[in-house]
Amino acid sequence: MREKSEVFKVFKKFKNLVEKQSGRSIKVLRSDRGTKYNNSEFDKFCEEEGIEHQTTVSYNPQQNGVSERKNRTVMEMARSMLQEKNLPKAFWAEAVYTAVYLLNRCPTKAVQNMTPIEAWSGKKPSAKHLRVFGSICYVHIPTEKRHKLEEKTEKGIFLGYSTQSKGYRIYNLKTKKLIISRDVEFDEDAMWNWDEEKVERQSVMIPKETPSQQQHEEGTDQAKMERKSQQAPGSPRRPPPSEEIEEETPPRRTKLLSDIYETCNFIMLEPENFETAVKHKVWVQAMEEEIKMIEKKTHGSSQTGQKTKK
Repeated sequence: MREKSEVFKVFKKFKNLVEKQSGRSIKVLRSDRGTKYNNSEFDKFCEEEGIEHQTTVSYNPQQNGVSERKNRTVMEMARSMLQEKNLPKAFWAEAVYTAVYLLNRCPTKAVQNMTPIEAWSGKKPSAKHLRVFGSICYVHIPTEKRHKLEEKTEKGIFLGYSTQSKGYRIYNLKTKKLIISRDVEFDEDAMWNWDEEKVERQSVMIPKETPSQQQHEEGTDQAKMERKSQQAPGSPRRPPPSEEIEEETPPRRTKLLSDIYETCNFIMLEPENFETAVKHKVWVQAMEEEIKMIEKKTHGSSQTGQKTKK
């Protein structure tokens, strides 16, 4: 949809699609008082189709809170995806489309912790095809479109998923066009440098050691030295379990988006009220810690006040 004037046309298409796929009809439509929804053509259509058109009070978007909050979530996701891979704002529509695609495949308490896709179709969606938005990818060129000595792949940027076919939406960096392809290899740790027009690796932030960690390591080293000096000379030394030779740990790699998606069902949602919170040990512990902090601050403030009076 390029202009707001197309809202009525898009709504009619949406109505036909959802009613035929679900076997149910739209009964109520809630919108703001914008002219794109409040006009004679729209009102006449709703009246003919038996749709109750509810509108919010002017300057009260909270009356349509579910829709407003979802719009904010989608835009925040799109903004984050663009910034993560340093993509131009010209790709904002692709980012919004991909954000909606992912949200429809994430569990939500609105449909009893199912994904919207599962609630709609009755089938659990697959996450194996999910990839990091904006990643560098290499599209296979069919043999019919190249000579024997030419390159077999073309470089592109992953911009989402196609709903009309089982393929990926790719921005071809050579032709500057959007294509759909199934045979794609992804480099999810790479991004495109638009100024220098080259591929570059994303830097990984390694957290610094905290003072408590450094003190713990120093204390461990000192204890090892003391045990070594106390050992009788010439006696066979058997290393304790903590000193067993460890194999070199392989370098950590960034998890695929599909791996992260599989753990979504185990995320604990924030409780809506006190009665729900006290049923979970984690939230009870968090509340107790918060109370202790408040009491500590209150006690410190009272002592400071007494010293001031003296």
